[in-house]
Amino acid sequence: MLNGFRNLGRTALFACAMLLASCSPSTDEAAKPKTEFNIGWSIYAGWMPWPYAQQAGIVDKWADKYGLEINFVQVNDYVESVNQYTAGKLDGVTVANMDALTIPAAGGKDTSAIIIGDYSDGNDGILLKGTDDLSAIRGRDVYLVELSVSHYLLARGLESVDLPMTAVSTINTADADIAGAFTSPDISAVVAWNPQLSTMMAEPDANLVFSSAQIPGEILDLLVVDTATLEANPDLGKALAGIWYETMSIIQQDSPEGAEARAAMAQLAGTTPELFEQQLATTHLYADPAEAVAEARSPDLIDTMTRVRDFSFAQGLFGQGAQLADAVGMSFPGGKTLGNPENVTLRFDDRYMQMAADGSL
Repeated sequence: MLNGFRNLGRTALFACAMLLASCSPSTDEAAKPKTEFNIGWSIYAGWMPWPYAQQAGIVDKWADKYGLEINFVQVNDYVESVNQYTAGKLDGVTVANMDALTIPAAGGKDTSAIIIGDYSDGNDGILLKGTDDLSAIRGRDVYLVELSVSHYLLARGLESVDLPMTAVSTINTADADIAGAFTSPDISAVVAWNPQLSTMMAEPDANLVFSSAQIPGEILDLLVVDTATLEANPDLGKALAGIWYETMSIIQQDSPEGAEARAAMAQLAGTTPELFEQQLATTHLYADPAEAVAEARSPDLIDTMTRVRDFSFAQGLFGQGAQLADAVGMSFPGGKTLGNPENVTLRFDDRYMQMAADGSL
């Protein structure tokens, strides 16, 4: 599988995303009221509360409250989960902020981020073999998931040691394959996220030389939904917010119930409770809806998305037709926009997080 991804660069991945978006259901079709929804997820510490909530009956509780059926669907490959959402096969998906911008939003799919779940505080990292000096990455092939936050983290790491992106060559590798690839003696540089990152750090001579802990708040993990679907079915947003914050109230507990919930998430993630606790320690969860609302309304979010937007454009992730970094528009609470206000396809929507903060769900 790895060889198949070696030649699939970011241009081809973007083309796939654009094709998928062109095959998505029409806005009129997506905007119809309905009662059954499918939300995609992939394994990552910050997203494990969703499948746990389904297992624990929390999803059914909130879905029943609003007369809905909500299915959380596991997709083993992260980029594939985002592509399936972009193609209209899923109503929503767990996704990082940059990937929400460069895949569905850049592909023309109007997308709303309704839950800011966490930021990576060490869950993403750059690993090198044979050295603990990031500068030694110069001239190496770096294996990572292109069109993802790993690419962004690499750029931020290189920037920290005054190296340009051209100092390395990147090899696109599926997140499902990257841990196995790192066992090869021929591969000495990778960028990845947990749980794969933890697995690879156990390899002999592996050194963590840069991590998201050095850029706190820049790699955000979101739950996004199709905007037209949300507007036609606002109870979906209410149910999802209810699910998230009830689950947060359980897993944050320093109690037997909290430990049991975290152990269940570890099992769903295919790891041990001890390793999962380590991953949670490097995940800043927005367990308090008021804190998440504050993040959505903060000028820091616009600054972060400006940095992410500029990097994405510089790397050609908006496609050949994009002449300016402003090509893809984003909106934020309070009527603030970034980029083309006539082409807003990524919306940070704090309405449902605010309802949770107000206790009005």
